[in-house]
Amino acid sequence: MQMTIRPIPSTQEALPVVGCGTWIGFDQRPGTDEYKRLPGVLDALFAAGGRLIDSSPMYGRSEETTGELLATKQRDKPFLATKVWTSGRDAGIAQMEQSFTRLRTKQIDLMQVHNLVDWRTHLATLRGWKEKGRVRYIGITHYTASAYGEVEAVLRAEKLDFLQINYSLDARDAEERLLPLAAERGVAVIVNMPFGGGGLLRRLRDKPLPAWAGEIGCTSWAQVLLKFVLSHPAVTCTIPGTSRAEHMADNAAAGAGTFPDAAFWRLEAAAIRT
Repeated sequence: MQMTIRPIPSTQEALPVVGCGTWIGFDQRPGTDEYKRLPGVLDALFAAGGRLIDSSPMYGRSEETTGELLATKQRDKPFLATKVWTSGRDAGIAQMEQSFTRLRTKQIDLMQVHNLVDWRTHLATLRGWKEKGRVRYIGITHYTASAYGEVEAVLRAEKLDFLQINYSLDARDAEERLLPLAAERGVAVIVNMPFGGGGLLRRLRDKPLPAWAGEIGCTSWAQVLLKFVLSHPAVTCTIPGTSRAEHMADNAAAGAGTFPDAAFWRLEAAAIRT
């Protein structure tokens, strides 16, 4: 089945709903066994119809690895997303210029202010770069509920294309205000940590899949958890991280087929968490 695509609200550009995060998994050096597995991860992403690859300068060597791997692949253009994670205008510009070099590209699809660090300064720079076409979209990120108040304030005050935020079956605080607000403001949502940091998925692996999993097109617990995230109407895309092709293929399969409504998950979510 073909991966679902959803529109980016600010432009209506279509974006496939499952991408690939590069934290930890892509922080590898050439010549290692871990590095040699990574081309297969991108092959699996592209074969399934995915495009978005998300990185950050705080992810060690992940940007550089991504750039190296993409330089060897003749495929449809990926949707490259990365971040700025420093304080000060000049430091921000230097870091973002380094990201262009590491990713081996003249244009970055999405540049995000990582964890809201000095967001006013960097958004000012990025608006200028967006006008010049150096970046296509701009956004902000966070990964912890303790920062949601500030995230909400920025969403209300600024015109943004994307919000990247944590959301999972066992971390649902974003449902309360952030996801509805993003929808109201016309902001695309990228979900990071769709497995809740991995703890929930580890707990579920030894449990048999419920009978209804097949009814919603899932053959693994990872797909069930991704289906939950993608079932929220405000979510545009999710970026589970992996360094294994078989996991990428399994994750990508969750982006096809139907997505149950909120009533379905109210019925089933409690049983999954216990």
